[in-house]
Amino acid sequence: MSLPSELVVGGARPLRGRLRVPGDKSISHRAYLIGAVASGRSRCTNLATGDDVHASRLAIEHLGVRVRTGRDGAVAIHGVGFDGLREPEVVLDCGNSGTTIRLLLGLLAPQSFHAVLTGDASLRARPMARVVEPLRAMGAAIDGRDGGAFAPLAVRGGASRGIRHELPVATAQVKSALLLAGAQTDGTTEVLEPARSRDHTERLLGALGAPIGVDGLTVRIRRTELGAFELDVPSDPSSAAFFAVAACITPGSDLVLEKLCCNPTRLGFVDVLRRMGADLEVVPTGDEGGEPVGDLHVRASALRATTISGDEIPRVIDEIPALAIAAAFADGTTEIRDAAELRVKESDRIGTIHQELSQLGIGVEPATDGLVIRGGRPRAALLKSHGDHRIAMAAAIAGHAIDGESIVRGWRAVGSSYPEFAAHLERLAGPS
Repeated sequence: MSLPSELVVGGARPLRGRLRVPGDKSISHRAYLIGAVASGRSRCTNLATGDDVHASRLAIEHLGVRVRTGRDGAVAIHGVGFDGLREPEVVLDCGNSGTTIRLLLGLLAPQSFHAVLTGDASLRARPMARVVEPLRAMGAAIDGRDGGAFAPLAVRGGASRGIRHELPVATAQVKSALLLAGAQTDGTTEVLEPARSRDHTERLLGALGAPIGVDGLTVRIRRTELGAFELDVPSDPSSAAFFAVAACITPGSDLVLEKLCCNPTRLGFVDVLRRMGADLEVVPTGDEGGEPVGDLHVRASALRATTISGDEIPRVIDEIPALAIAAAFADGTTEIRDAAELRVKESDRIGTIHQELSQLGIGVEPATDGLVIRGGRPRAALLKSHGDHRIAMAAAIAGHAIDGESIVRGWRAVGSSYPEFAAHLERLAGPS
């Protein structure tokens, strides 16, 4: 999809109707990577459409997995089992996707061949030692820039034994990488988290019958084989969060977000918005691939400030750009703490949120691990994405809720996760 370099928004038109946002990005990555090493043909619908997930698809194709998209949009993944992957003839380009490169490292660490993984400038600057070091402890030979701390990374396989690893930071990407490696190695791999992070890998592997166990903040897995599956990917909560906040802050809005992934590790933003006084409810509608699914009904609301910190942070880390916009429109001062992980996302999100809220005329103080945001009356402004899809969407919903015209430069950044975002925003807002 061709995207403009700038997006013009404004007018505070209420958002009304129903919307199914694209499939969950985290689950879509895992559907491709786990489907690749399952035995047989897996069929997936409503996979995420952005560049990040496409990077995972291209990677498994370079590893010898046949993937086909049908006329109905369903994707068939012809899995080859753990032993059927083949050495890639090219460098695996993970683009801007941290999930792709980190989960691929886990998938490839026990293989017997050589592969090189890289990405764009932003991904090459993101920390990789947190996943490289435990995979080395499993026996994998991995090298890269600064001793393997940064991509490009060369993987020569060799991981053969399970380990017990305590994560210093709650991160689903590292946990998932170790589980994918542990599913191919002898013994038991045990991962301990300091707080609960997303558990999509555990849920999908468990739904496929893998010997995986969860005990509080500890996850264990043993060597396994996986069969093919069918999956209708639930809608992405992180994408939906932007529309939920937009509906809260735009007067007259009444919006239903359909078939949302209601995994409790992904609905932290709902808890935060409720605490801020948002008028919203989740209506369960079923489950899919081990994931609860439901509709989220949101109405325009008067918001009040809150504090976001501690164990709540891993559950909202990707939604903080949206929640920062909610804070900008709320009554009082919102504090975000214990969120240093924001510094190593697609942009330094503490810095970029600070810059864009300041452009909107909002008082904001950055800290090493968070932000203090004084809610007020945001004004129309010239805003920037900083090459970060979530900063772009945050800027768009802020500008949309304000009288007057705002411009978001660098709009093409949304292509990594939600290229249809502007079209969906315009459809819900109706004619100007």
